[in-house]
Amino acid sequence: MLSVRQSAVVLTAILAAAGCFKGRASEADPRRPVRAKVVPVEVRQVQRVVESVGSLFPYEEVTVSSEVEGKVARVLTDVGDRVRPGQALVEVAPVELELALQQERAALEQVRAHLGLPEGRDDLKDPAQAAEVKRAAAEMKDAEQKYTRAKSLFAEGLIAQGTFDEAEARYSSARAAHDVAVQGVETLRAQLAQRRSAVAVASKKRSDAVIRAPFGGQVKDRMVTAGQYLKVQSPVMVIVNTDPLRVRLKVPEKMAGWIVVGQPVTVAVEAYPGRSFEGTLSRIGPSVDPQTRSFDVEALLQNHDGILKPGFFVKSRIASRHVATMLLVPSLAVRYTYGVYKVFTVQGGSLKEREVKLGDRAEDAVEIVEGLTDRERVAVPETGQEPRDGAPVEAVP
Repeated sequence: MLSVRQSAVVLTAILAAAGCFKGRASEADPRRPVRAKVVPVEVRQVQRVVESVGSLFPYEEVTVSSEVEGKVARVLTDVGDRVRPGQALVEVAPVELELALQQERAALEQVRAHLGLPEGRDDLKDPAQAAEVKRAAAEMKDAEQKYTRAKSLFAEGLIAQGTFDEAEARYSSARAAHDVAVQGVETLRAQLAQRRSAVAVASKKRSDAVIRAPFGGQVKDRMVTAGQYLKVQSPVMVIVNTDPLRVRLKVPEKMAGWIVVGQPVTVAVEAYPGRSFEGTLSRIGPSVDPQTRSFDVEALLQNHDGILKPGFFVKSRIASRHVATMLLVPSLAVRYTYGVYKVFTVQGGSLKEREVKLGDRAEDAVEIVEGLTDRERVAVPETGQEPRDGAPVEAVP
């Protein structure tokens, strides 16, 4: 048998258990009112927002290659460095290129000397001014005069046939020599132009020994090191321009008429939560992908401080030009349970659970596409209040 003290302890435990049970029963009481703010379903004209996801891409990206062969003398930039347009990236040892340039310049001067060009003159416009042509012209004139006299004397019978024939042959030979001299000068002029072009090519190759950035940006990748031998078209560095950045997005085909070039775009990235970045829609794709039933759009995003990087995943919102009539309820009135969105309507002072389908968001409200009408009211429970189907509602201001 239990002692008096043991009986008291058991009784206390029973009463405590009964009290707990009573408390739990009270908590589960379906008639306990739920404190909530009761608001009507709102009808509002709202400008549609096109939401999409995509990625950031550099505005420009290029793989810089070598245009000459040679050994790398110096590497002047590295990954992450900012470069200006025309800034030197890599220097190729210029010894062989310098010798080739000097050789072409010497060949050019040789042709100039054959033409007798004075210092400061690039070409001989009139071949008759060449010394060789002048000499041939003088000899031709002398032969012509002697031929003319011989012809006159032969007509008068004062010289023999052989003497006349000799004067005529000398004149014909002088004319041919003159023509050859003119052709020789023209050939030299052509060689002069050729040598001048060869000097320009050699000079360009000498200049190309310094590999420069085609535009301003940052070094994304480096493929060479000092002492490495480069061939023509050997890649040396990848340069990217990240200001502005390209934002590439997919938009459903049903929204094709909602957007135009120039509309503002708001972008959010996971690296900077709570912060948004503003851009402008710059391009719209001309066709729809038959697999995804969407089309590509591109926006430009300023990146002056360089905190955004190509490859970032982005969520975007495009303020479209399409205005629609929406049924809206406060976002706090919507519950998400087991893959289903629900709200609690207020009917006759009690809560009635209703499954709904959501659409776009508008500030602190959400669009109801299906499940409610504009003549109903919904409950927004206070913090800590758990709404229940059929429970009475205690309206609060």
